[in-house]
Amino acid sequence: EVQLQASGGGLVQSGGSLRLSCVASGFAFSETSMSWLRRAPGKGSEWIAGIGPSGGSINYLDRVEGRFTTSRDNAKNTLYLHMNSLKPEDTGVYFCTYPGGGRGRGTLVTVSS
Repeated sequence: EVQLQASGGGLVQSGGSLRLSCVASGFAFSETSMSWLRRAPGKGSEWIAGIGPSGGSINYLDRVEGRFTTSRDNAKNTLYLHMNSLKPEDTGVYFCTYPGGGRGRGTLVTVSS
């Protein structure tokens, strides 16, 4: 059974930082490209970052580039998203996913102004 469980969200002030984690199981994590998605309140989901199987080929949504950094630890089957200089518009539920996969459990990030 595939499981994707994101954690690390919370309430933070504008300009603050958070580190999200996503623990994966049930598939070959170390051979799979991964992505982070975000669903803002009242909006659809948007892709915000992706990373290749070995940690290369990293790409970001323009609006988060320079503030967010994604990485992975294949030994721990864990994907990370370091978020700095957070803005109120970064508020939303964050999920990790992979091509053809589901989203699993997300984590809520709330950035207050």
